Amino acid sequence: MLAGGKKSKTKMTTTDQQNKALIDISQRKTLRTVAHMVEQGLLDDVLNSDAFGELEKKYAIAMTSTMAQAGQTSEAVRRQFVPSVTELRVHPLEKEDPIGDETHAPVQGIVHRHPDRVLMMPTMACAVYCRFCFRREKVGSNAEGAFDAVAALTYIHEHPEIKEVILTGGDPLVLSPANLKYLLDGLDSVPHVQRIRFHSRVPVVAPYLMSDEKIAILSGTRKPLWLSIHTNIWDEMSEQALAVISRLRHSGIPMVSQSVLLRGVNDDVETLVSLFDNLLNIGIKPYYIHHMDAAEGTAHFRVPLDKGLALMEQVQKRVSGLAIPRYVLDIPGGVEYKVPLSRNNVRQVKDGIYTIMTQAGKSYSYQDFTSE
Repeated sequence: MLAGGKKSKTKMTTTDQQNKALIDISQRKTLRTVAHMVEQGLLDDVLNSDAFGELEKKYAIAMTSTMAQAGQTSEAVRRQFVPSVTELRVHPLEKEDPIGDETHAPVQGIVHRHPDRVLMMPTMACAVYCRFCFRREKVGSNAEGAFDAVAALTYIHEHPEIKEVILTGGDPLVLSPANLKYLLDGLDSVPHVQRIRFHSRVPVVAPYLMSDEKIAILSGTRKPLWLSIHTNIWDEMSEQALAVISRLRHSGIPMVSQSVLLRGVNDDVETLVSLFDNLLNIGIKPYYIHHMDAAEGTAHFRVPLDKGLALMEQVQKRVSGLAIPRYVLDIPGGVEYKVPLSRNNVRQVKDGIYTIMTQAGKSYSYQDFTSE
């Protein structure tokens, strides 16, 4: 049953159907194999490498034509989406579920970590598959588990403490307009839900998926809807992406950004200043920059915590206060909320070992590491 006790007249398509619909956008020529990367000159000829074969079986691969074009001139773009055999090296501190989603999943597709907020994950498909993704063990066309929209909406309806629903995944904006409308109509009908938030990379990495119909659905909710766009460097922004963001802004959808601090991508002051300043100029408020979660096979992307703190101190001296995101960490294991990081609440105990004080006054020991 849906919220309000009414049966849904239509149902969302299954996860498999959603994934197939995404994969079948052949005219967009999304690169989905190592061979595709080689053909486009984004990767050296490694077709005979057993390691790359193992990598393709383990993790999903997808790089849209938009990102492939950007990657022709930007090494930082290539690094985010082009697979590397380094991903097969698993550090002892890395985990399949680094932030503890499964610990807080009462029903399929719902994560209820915060008292007044839930994550809703209607699909585990994405337009691109970032090589540093913290859900990389779960995302992709072979992702296990079908999303039950009725069960998810029923759970939200039965928990009046839930004020905010955050649609993530996967990427919720790869869904069809019909499926988006189904979910948003359901959330609009829950009296205690006060706002809706989307986390997505689609407007930047696959702007062609943002149809007028889809934007109209997002802007047509009765409840306030916020869009958090994941982007890590200004090199990702194409003319098409900028046009989509302009349409979203003029439709009245407020936008914030989230980024991940990545070695060899954005771990320098000039790159971060360029990103945050330019985002503000196009109507996107920089919101979060994440210290990387310890997902398996991602240690080569990790920036030392000390360096991250120093970078953000320098960035704050260079940009408007409006352009400063919060530097945050998810305490491993899902035991706490995102913790803002600064010299005020982070204390180094010894090499690589820190004590981090949360906003709730709790203290946690945190072991930082890199691939070195």
